[in-house]
Amino acid sequence: MASLSFPAPQHTLTPDDARLMTLRAQGLIGTEGRRGGVPGMLRRLGAVQLDTISVLARSHELVAYARLGAVPRDRIERAYWNPGQASAFEYWSHAACVLPIEEWPYYEFRRRALRARGMRWHQSHERACAEVLARLRAEGPLTATQLGGAKNGGAWWDWSETKIAVEWLLDTGDVICSRRTGWRRVYDLAERVLPDGLLGACPPDEECVIHLVGVTARALGIVTRADLVDYQRLRHFSHGPLKDTAAASDVAIAAGLTPVVIDSGGTAVPGWADPAALDLAAAAGRPGAGRGRHRVTLLSPFDSLIWDRKRTLRTFGFEHSLEAYVPKAKRVHGYFTMPLLARGRLLGRVDPARSGRTLVARQLSLDAPPAAEPMARALAEAAAWVGCDSVKLDRVEPPQLAQRLAAALAAVT
Repeated sequence: MASLSFPAPQHTLTPDDARLMTLRAQGLIGTEGRRGGVPGMLRRLGAVQLDTISVLARSHELVAYARLGAVPRDRIERAYWNPGQASAFEYWSHAACVLPIEEWPYYEFRRRALRARGMRWHQSHERACAEVLARLRAEGPLTATQLGGAKNGGAWWDWSETKIAVEWLLDTGDVICSRRTGWRRVYDLAERVLPDGLLGACPPDEECVIHLVGVTARALGIVTRADLVDYQRLRHFSHGPLKDTAAASDVAIAAGLTPVVIDSGGTAVPGWADPAALDLAAAAGRPGAGRGRHRVTLLSPFDSLIWDRKRTLRTFGFEHSLEAYVPKAKRVHGYFTMPLLARGRLLGRVDPARSGRTLVARQLSLDAPPAAEPMARALAEAAAWVGCDSVKLDRVEPPQLAQRLAAALAAVT
């Protein structure tokens, strides 16, 4: 793409403008986020991250709950993994993610790059791939276990030859995962799952990146270069299309985004906005002004609103990290810390667990006394959603807010 001069910003926004635009784009202000249910939410976000950890629920279920409310978990699962006609697929985006099926062609740049790397395993790999494809063609969709087993008998990463082969075929697009069952991937032939309009579509790398930049801007409302790179992890398997601000500007303008600047205390941060997000903000009275009810909810640590730690700190002034893989003695906030979103801010966090029909707040912190009431509401609603009928508070920080929180909890349960 030929380099263009960096265009003058068409709008100057405050950090609050940017924060509210992002919340609206993410479906956490007003009613827009409820339209279309889980499939509509997935299309708006562009990607919903998957993870093996399940505390209150799996992360992809928590993302839907945060925006749609207490939709039954089995209904959320059916909406992602439509047993009739595939409406989503699993692939590498920000991480392993559920993606709208119509996005399949635009990950071809990543599949091409993986193919170009070549097979990384021993010579029998080609034979194993052929055997996997033959089994799928003859028998229909299969899990790794049904294909012959995922493990070699060693540690969790000691994959069998069959598992290596089917994952390679998934990476390169010969095989697709359009549903899971019992948290196991179900593999099928891409040619059998994809609609005719998507099968065989191979847009060039540049078109793929431009499209995904547009997806990112629509999901976040307003973006910096770092946001464009991180949301879909575009630095992986692409050849520098966003290598600097000028190059990112070329891609952003090609994607139809509007250049803006975020003025933070005299520091001007260049960025780009989704034109539809600017229109919604303008309709609310000024750029970024939020009308409509703010969600009060607990967020998965893998939620797309907060999965980028630097962006979360810049947008909300909130330091967020996942400590599940930190040794227990070194954890600051807990194993699966869920931030509290209320009034468009991140006001606290809790490390939840389930004990029978009790939701246990093992460790909880509040940024200020007024956060006690929304935290109580969020805990009570989350407990009811996962089938718990009581909430138990363990450690509360600061301790002097424990009584206020307990009283607020008693009032809503």
